[in-house]
Amino acid sequence: MQKSISTKEYRIFLAHLREAREAAGVTQVELAGRLKDTQTFISKCERGERRIDLIEFLHWCAALGISASAFLQNLELDFQPRRRGHSKK
Repeated sequence: MQKSISTKEYRIFLAHLREAREAAGVTQVELAGRLKDTQTFISKCERGERRIDLIEFLHWCAALGISASAFLQNLELDFQPRRRGHSKK
């Protein structure tokens, strides 16, 4: 398995992270404050310049007030291969 921040799956993960932040009505600056980090850190994570580990992901979800398990269930839907004649959502 390829371990890279440039995989299609990782780009999907990052898109979901950004969408979750935006849906929560939280700016990068606000999220950075909640995580006791910088806006630059948040930006680099969302752009894929810095890989997020599991613990950081859990903190990120907590800072946004979202369930990590619900986030992952939603993400998993985008990872499932499309079946012929069936739409993704």
